[in-house]
Amino acid sequence: MVNLIWLGMIVFGILVAAANGNIDIVTTAALEGAGNAVKTSLALIAVITFWLGIMNLAEEAGLITLLSRLIAPAMKFLFPSIPGNHPAMGAIIMNVSANILGLGNAATPMGLIAMQEMQKLNRGDPHTATDAMCTFLALNTSCLTLIPSTIIGIRVMHGSAAPTEVVGTTIFATACGMTVAVLVDRLFRTIFSRPGRY
Repeated sequence: MVNLIWLGMIVFGILVAAANGNIDIVTTAALEGAGNAVKTSLALIAVITFWLGIMNLAEEAGLITLLSRLIAPAMKFLFPSIPGNHPAMGAIIMNVSANILGLGNAATPMGLIAMQEMQKLNRGDPHTATDAMCTFLALNTSCLTLIPSTIIGIRVMHGSAAPTEVVGTTIFATACGMTVAVLVDRLFRTIFSRPGRY
């Protein structure tokens, strides 16, 4: 569906440009956009590499284990249907820990593993997401972020005088978003709960 939306936007833009006699703008915008995408990607590689290195140092120092222990009780509360020693719980905790540290790229593989492991626990329709999957999706997309490393990197790349000044507002915004996501998830679970549903 998303592919069709993007295709429609592209075709509509080309048709409008052609109707206005500015079809050359489409070519120019496409080439400039591609160039900017490559420059941004290359610049972000350095930022992501740096923070992944910090993540590895934190892991070696035991900080990731400590963070995992701190959030484990909350994860057990949010995911009561997943056994504490199940691989899905470990993947969820690692995903949330990486998101909290602003390492969305490092969190993605753990998120995929978590979903695969939760699918193994799905005793209902394999094409229908379980309650735990819905909760994880809500938590993953709205997770609290303490260090917005990618945003800081983009601000540095564009010459921001104070690239880290967004940290406070990011913590506040992501905390609000995560709180609302968890509350709405619990509300929907209560309203739409079905007997025997995992």
